[in-house]
Amino acid sequence: MARIAEDLLLLLLDNASAKPVLPRRLSRRLSAAAVLLDLAYDGRVRPALPNETAQGCLVALVGPPPLDPVVRPALTLLQRAPLTPASAVRKLSKHVEDDVLDQLLRTGQIRQVQLESGRFKANEYAWPMKDRSRVDAVRAAVLGVLFEDQFPDPPTAAVISLLYACDGIGVLLSLNDRGHDCAMQRAGEISSGSWISENEMAEINLGVTIAAVRHSLM
Repeated sequence: MARIAEDLLLLLLDNASAKPVLPRRLSRRLSAAAVLLDLAYDGRVRPALPNETAQGCLVALVGPPPLDPVVRPALTLLQRAPLTPASAVRKLSKHVEDDVLDQLLRTGQIRQVQLESGRFKANEYAWPMKDRSRVDAVRAAVLGVLFEDQFPDPPTAAVISLLYACDGIGVLLSLNDRGHDCAMQRAGEISSGSWISENEMAEINLGVTIAAVRHSLM
């Protein structure tokens, strides 16, 4: 499951408009980055090592085809050739947010509402929550890490790191100055990899991939 990408988009949709709270281009880039992190946590993508010819790029690793349709295009893209994180995010951002939305619709977590249509206008949609249990749990986990010093699980750490990279935490949580400063300080700690266990290869790979990908969002 593309948990990181789904959790992130659910948070972005959880507002009065039921549309991503961040600008469209940025929300699409965030979704693309999140899918790459899902692949990294699953051990299918990693940054090239210093002694490899693809240095500075993300490379695909051998393994069975992923079951989740959201992550397949990203893995296929990197299987063709290594790409820099910025290039991978740019290419994937054209469609990946739509793929995540379709997945959330199929699994009954959101519904789609058409807001505007017309012969000469593109259709506009909103995606209200159909089942709030997951988004409430994700939001509680993020708030618990940022304000209650809870230790994050890897997907929550990834979501926080991506939002921190694009300064999206304050917008998402509508914080006052004091709350914003507190949240940003804690998010910076998470983004630096303070949560990574040295004995967990999946966490290590996710952490180094976060470090590689987050610069494409700044």
